[in-house]
Amino acid sequence: MTQPQDAPSADASRPAPTHAGTTQAGTTLLGDPGGVTVAVIGAGAMGRGIAQVAAQAGHPVVLVDSQPGAADRARDDIAATLATLAAKGRVTADEAEATVSHLSTLTTADMRAVPPAGLVIEAVVEHLDVKRVIFRQLEETQPPTTVLATNTSSLSIDAITGEATTGHDAALHGGVSPAMARPGQVLGLHFFNPPPLMRLVEVVTGLATDPAVLDDACALMRRWGKTPVRCTSTPGFIVNRVARPYYGEAQRMAAEGIADPATLDLALRSAGFRMGPFELTDLIGQDVNLAVGESVWHQTGEDPRYAPTAYQRDLVRAGRLGRKTGHGVFRYDESGTAVDATPDQDLAGRLVGGPLVTDPVARTLAMLVNEGVDLVHRGEASAEDVDTAMRLGTNYPRGPFEWLEEIGAAEVRAQLLELDEIYPGGRYRPSEAL
Repeated sequence: MTQPQDAPSADASRPAPTHAGTTQAGTTLLGDPGGVTVAVIGAGAMGRGIAQVAAQAGHPVVLVDSQPGAADRARDDIAATLATLAAKGRVTADEAEATVSHLSTLTTADMRAVPPAGLVIEAVVEHLDVKRVIFRQLEETQPPTTVLATNTSSLSIDAITGEATTGHDAALHGGVSPAMARPGQVLGLHFFNPPPLMRLVEVVTGLATDPAVLDDACALMRRWGKTPVRCTSTPGFIVNRVARPYYGEAQRMAAEGIADPATLDLALRSAGFRMGPFELTDLIGQDVNLAVGESVWHQTGEDPRYAPTAYQRDLVRAGRLGRKTGHGVFRYDESGTAVDATPDQDLAGRLVGGPLVTDPVARTLAMLVNEGVDLVHRGEASAEDVDTAMRLGTNYPRGPFEWLEEIGAAEVRAQLLELDEIYPGGRYRPSEAL
């Protein structure tokens, strides 16, 4: 680990930072934003966006990155974004200037160099060992009242905070990496990309997270203009868990030759989805989408419900990652427009409302409902939060429980049993709650 190269400059005009309060007396995350310092670890797209949100809310923000110049470039990018917004009249020039003035930067790979903060949000690569090292270093030097949050999209909070006997971090500690001393102060704050525009934040509790920390974190997110939803540290949380069938069903149907990807996309858009599953995974990045799917699959003990498809693995193996490489499911021109995504409109119309096995809408909705119902049945989130998360996090036209009310539990169960008979193996097993 390297020592810090650039320390954030002091600003005598700002109040001294305060810290999150104790778990016995609640927290001070909800105090004057100008007195609650927020540190953001990682100056990539997510970290940069989170830092902007916190700074716009009035917090002093320290943006930290291990790569020389990365945090400074991120601060410059935020300033340029705000200047553009000011030119369009979406923020005032004074608001833009104030937001940038709240931002300072720090270059270090040693998290013990991060100055005291009320809230630290980690937004680095999705690698468990990396996150474990970061959180243990932060715990060494941050005040015991500091709330430590991870922006992980799929890794377990408890795996981050708990003891580990495998992995690089464990090897560095002679075979056993220690558990954190204050896991009650640790939670997940999963923002969605881009954080300044996306309203949803999944507030994720570990087994030891203090309820007062969760309550104040949710209230803070609302103060930042976000809509928080709560869930346990289940694999994939709400959105990435429930959304897996949206991609998987279409990929399986394309692999079977039921219809081409553009036609399946059209069928799903006709049901109110903003983007079809193929154009969406091309936008996300086939490698990124597959990595999340693999993570959920492995964390659920390789449950067949979440098994990644050979179709997507083949795309990634061939380097067809989507828009960013110019070729994924579809080919893209320099403007990012697909040049070969021409659907068969007649076929799309015949598929929807036809036999279940060839109806992409019915199959997808049955699986989405099943996932949502099962999540709530396991006590991992509320039905209201599941619906809110899927509408805001994925732009679905409805949430799983809204579809359940329309379709009916008996019909969804019958559809799943029919699919399970055609495709045995457990992927389509109905939730016990249906």
